[in-house]
Amino acid sequence: MIAELCERFGIAGRVRAAALDAYAQTAAIAYPAQERVQAAVLQAFLDEGMAESDLTGGLGYGYDDAARERYESLLARVLGAERAIARLSIVSGTHAIVAALAACVPPGRTLLAISGAPYDTLRNAICEAPHALVRQGVEYREIALAHDGGIDLPAVSEALAGSGVAAVFVQRSRGYAPRRSLSVAECERAYATVRRAAPDVCVLVDNCYGELVEEREPARAGADLVMGSLIKNLGGSLAPAGAYVAGRAELVERVAARLYAPGLGAALGPSLGLGRALAHGLFLAPLIVAQCLRGLDFFAALFERLGFTVDPVAGQTRTDIVQAIRLGEPELLRRFAAGLQAALPVNARFRPEAGAVPGYAQPVIMSSGAFVSGSTLELSCDAPMRAPFEVYVQGGVSAAHAYVGALFAARALLSEPRNP
Repeated sequence: MIAELCERFGIAGRVRAAALDAYAQTAAIAYPAQERVQAAVLQAFLDEGMAESDLTGGLGYGYDDAARERYESLLARVLGAERAIARLSIVSGTHAIVAALAACVPPGRTLLAISGAPYDTLRNAICEAPHALVRQGVEYREIALAHDGGIDLPAVSEALAGSGVAAVFVQRSRGYAPRRSLSVAECERAYATVRRAAPDVCVLVDNCYGELVEEREPARAGADLVMGSLIKNLGGSLAPAGAYVAGRAELVERVAARLYAPGLGAALGPSLGLGRALAHGLFLAPLIVAQCLRGLDFFAALFERLGFTVDPVAGQTRTDIVQAIRLGEPELLRRFAAGLQAALPVNARFRPEAGAVPGYAQPVIMSSGAFVSGSTLELSCDAPMRAPFEVYVQGGVSAAHAYVGALFAARALLSEPRNP
């Protein structure tokens, strides 16, 4: 397949040779967890007993919106949660996370992040922006990750001793930081540590980029609440907007009251006729996540062969849909982003330029040509213009598209001409 793609798109020289080797390395990689995830999602659909009438949504206030209610029940099954709210009006993963944090950490109590600094936009919302949580009286502390990149469990126990902590926050994915992502099993050990040290403290997990990558979800492993975006993994590239909060029923209701109004909670919220797209996207999501993982393994193998440090390496067990590639120089970030942009189905003729992004201290360069803006399950990349100048590749609804994106990015990076 790679030889055919190289011929079709004029890829030659060093990139072609490295790509053939990378494909030989990755073509035989198996993804047994993804097969079990697909079976589990199918079981959730069958157990839910969805009917055609459940795909029809309401307008206005959205009282008794059948599509919303059925989809949220289905999503709770998939995530192993007591309850879920998943709304178009929750516009991003950050929105869902901040709403959950604000609902669970009252002024005067402490929010403890135990997976290091959260990603830029979230940390800004917690600490620095006008009306940030700390400006409303919430106290905030962080625990750095351990030397091996995992959660520092002794430090967590020490921080919880008589501390006034109301909630512990865990970010599974690396975000845009030079750290590894965390597995559900690692997080589970952290949840157990919290329970022993402070049984009444809520454990909240940023699940963005991690859904359906592993066999278990954080709620099944003991998290109280998980939050994420519907236009990433769970949307299957079909969800047009939205985000979710899932977990313990009484905490989900507390978040709903924060998002909407006390006394109204989750009873309102129209699905606007988009329930079919949400449910269909969830049904397809495990298959697309599996394709994404295969494509990211090819990215890892190709760029490692070209001399760059990658994390994770090809064939390593993945816990999210983000591939880090350390390029080391701003100019290489620009070339990579331009090359990948040329392979995207929308705006392929555009050239990315680094610019200001709300919540980021440094300019960010990104390649994005998705059918749903911000849908990082579709192939894209982001790179804050700061040392160590890593680019973070996400998504790819088909492995073949990821292969082409990797080839284009590598050709631009090495400044190799197109083969006529």
